[in-house]
Amino acid sequence: MKEKIVAIVLGAGEGKRMGSGIPKQYMIIKSRPLIYYALKAFEHSPVDEVILVTGEDEIDYCKKYIVDKYQFEKVSRIVAGGRERYESVYLGLKSIGEADYVLIHDGARPMLNADIIRKCIINVRRHKACVVGMPSKDTIKVVDNDTYAVSTPPRRKLWQVQTPQCFDFNLIYDAYQKLMDSGDTTATDDGMVLENYGDQRVKVKLIEGSYDNIKVTTPEDVRIAGSLVKARKLFRFLHNVHDKIIYLQMKILQKRFFTKKDEQ
Repeated sequence: MKEKIVAIVLGAGEGKRMGSGIPKQYMIIKSRPLIYYALKAFEHSPVDEVILVTGEDEIDYCKKYIVDKYQFEKVSRIVAGGRERYESVYLGLKSIGEADYVLIHDGARPMLNADIIRKCIINVRRHKACVVGMPSKDTIKVVDNDTYAVSTPPRRKLWQVQTPQCFDFNLIYDAYQKLMDSGDTTATDDGMVLENYGDQRVKVKLIEGSYDNIKVTTPEDVRIAGSLVKARKLFRFLHNVHDKIIYLQMKILQKRFFTKKDEQ
């Protein structure tokens, strides 16, 4: 029986730090809503199904102006999220029913790409739990309540956590169920939920994503994301031009070779 891989794309946040007047996931970056880019990445991936989690008042908007407009056929349902991220993830998980693996992704990370998704699928099959991230470039300080430095952890042991965060479906669903039953409100990422409430025999594997895989949170992030999207489009254009040039060169060489062969 074919395994089922589901992606949950989270777009229920208010984005208060953005100060834009609209939720950040709908801000326009290079003529597309921010959340479009994550949905597009999953649409053209081996993922079988996508669950979009958004604000209850935004479900109709998402269906008409994002899912239908851009023909995202893998988006099987749009689910109302909660006040906090962990609540939205739980509601997304509940809506799935049955699956083998689930990839949980923040819709505010527009630079998701095929390579990252491929790594996620390979590693979640192997480890049952994996989280995308990158080694920290900066030295990190632990501070006290008055912002005085308390300690400096070794940088080689520190990673900046990103999404997707990927799990055996039953494993993460059970962990989230225990979290919700506990009343704990401190969970900030899915790996943390598994670490605290999941099967202790399963460790979370960190896999490299990309330093470009930023989360858009502030107006400055919008400008950075716009530049990255523009650069990606330019790279694709140049790549296509390069392929066409190589194709034409090969056709010319083939024609010369077989013409000489016929003459002999």
